[in-house]
Amino acid sequence: MSEAMAAAREGRRKTRQGTVVSDRMDKTVVVKVERRLAHPLYGKRITRRSRFYVHDEENEYRTGDVVIIEETRPLSKQKRWRVTRLVERPER
Repeated sequence: MSEAMAAAREGRRKTRQGTVVSDRMDKTVVVKVERRLAHPLYGKRITRRSRFYVHDEENEYRTGDVVIIEETRPLSKQKRWRVTRLVERPER
């Protein structure tokens, strides 16, 4: 596959930024993604949260880490995302 095709394929994948809320499984972390939107009727800004099961091959991410996740092929019954990179690691 050429580099141009690979770049085009990467461009179609969804990415999200979220916080790791659980790292207790092997090669899997749970990432909470928050998004803010206006209420359809009242216009007040509200927060919606989604939790994604994300593949972490090296078991390197810990609870509290802010990460970028990317959509991928189904890896298991619930895992359809993988960690792309670490954005921020809190001080411990």
